[in-house]
Amino acid sequence: MPAQRDPYASPAIKAFANELTAYRDQADLSISELAKILGYTPQFVGQVEACKNKPSKKFAEDCDTHFKTNGVFVRLWKNIDETQDLTTLPPGFTDYVGREALADKLHVYCALLVDGLFQVESYARAIISASRTGDVDDLVAKRMERGLILERENPPQVFLILDEGVVRRAIGAPAIMRDQLKHLFALSFNPMIQLQIVPYRTHYHPGLGGSLTILGFPDAASVGYTESAGIGVLVEQPEGVTGLAMRYDLLRGHALNMEESRAMIKDAMENYDRQAADHVAEE
Repeated sequence: MPAQRDPYASPAIKAFANELTAYRDQADLSISELAKILGYTPQFVGQVEACKNKPSKKFAEDCDTHFKTNGVFVRLWKNIDETQDLTTLPPGFTDYVGREALADKLHVYCALLVDGLFQVESYARAIISASRTGDVDDLVAKRMERGLILERENPPQVFLILDEGVVRRAIGAPAIMRDQLKHLFALSFNPMIQLQIVPYRTHYHPGLGGSLTILGFPDAASVGYTESAGIGVLVEQPEGVTGLAMRYDLLRGHALNMEESRAMIKDAMENYDRQAADHVAEE
């Protein structure tokens, strides 16, 4: 597998790298010496230790054989394999998801797609299938688990803003969009969720730069997360979070009120419902 420029953020990959470095140092071997013994290039071994490349199962087995570890490296590799979907996500997202489950307040703006927290299964599957061919079922199941925080005994207060393109743009078949919009329509009646839409007529607005989320906690500082063009950034510095909050407030100023937003979702939902019916009739 080709190396990436920035280190992987996955704790499982970091754990493998740290153990490899520790065992190599204990054996008083350089990266080049270990690479020669195991039959790999020094570049690859160095990339694994730097968390810029993921080890293969064969590499893990070879490390266990050489260092006589009784399976330590294969077990570490299994942890990587079991969480490999997280390593393909934007940097910062893995940490973000862990904190999302602890938040009591969420400010979410969706620029292009419905955030995973509010997706229905068919919509999530259409998105994931477009870029993955292997473990789609597992990834969809994990994405669906995120939405359970909205159903817990003490759910978070959610302020959700969507760009109009999110409800108008077809993702998958018409029936998929109908079901997704039906879910959003139902969420708009949830007393813990305030849903608004920024209409097309706004033209330029602060949300065109990408999606953002701000997580609030009862006993900790707020954190933010932004994503654009597949690049995600976890924002923890107070000034950065303040900047995101200001951007969110500006977006809210451009958004339709809740009743108007609900009416727009209903209109789009009915349009996709007609398209789905026509599609069935054509078959």
